[in-house]
Amino acid sequence: MRHTHGSIEVVCGSMFSGKTDELIRRLVRATIARQKVQVFKPAIDIRYAVEKVTSHAGSNFDATPVEKALDIFSKLDADTTVVGIDEAQFMDSEVVNVAQALASRGIRVLVAGLDMDFRGEPFGSMPVLMSMAEHVAKLHAICMVCGDEASRTQRLVNGSPARYDDPVVIVGASELYEARCRQHHEVPR
Repeated sequence: MRHTHGSIEVVCGSMFSGKTDELIRRLVRATIARQKVQVFKPAIDIRYAVEKVTSHAGSNFDATPVEKALDIFSKLDADTTVVGIDEAQFMDSEVVNVAQALASRGIRVLVAGLDMDFRGEPFGSMPVLMSMAEHVAKLHAICMVCGDEASRTQRLVNGSPARYDDPVVIVGASELYEARCRQHHEVPR
């Protein structure tokens, strides 16, 4: 089934907010609707499985790892109508042009990623993708300190907040990161 019009949908939020679960939910629905689905992820994300997108809750969907966003074009099947891109914040800036080009071809593009890095600053190309998308869903986790709604990702180094000048990209899960609300998010300078 082809879509009449292409589109970009972005699912964003902090770590542990359910972004990948929501992406997978949308991908499964597209599969049930007999749409041809392909999913791509950055090759650096090898946390759970190399050729799957996997949520922290354990749900997964087959995916193709790519070194750079432009690789999506060479790996895309001609009959694909839905493209998923997980962990888009780790993709190079070409991910914006790739998503735009796919949507212009009539493909539904589903993008998931962190909207902010551990510093609480916009992460990678996510802000641009969010501004160009037809639909944006911002999900929230639960603050590990107070239990309120969390919109930020706290990186921990030996149990203490990471410093502002620490590297931005370190792939990890609950051993390195916690969800935090604005009040409990700390980034020492």
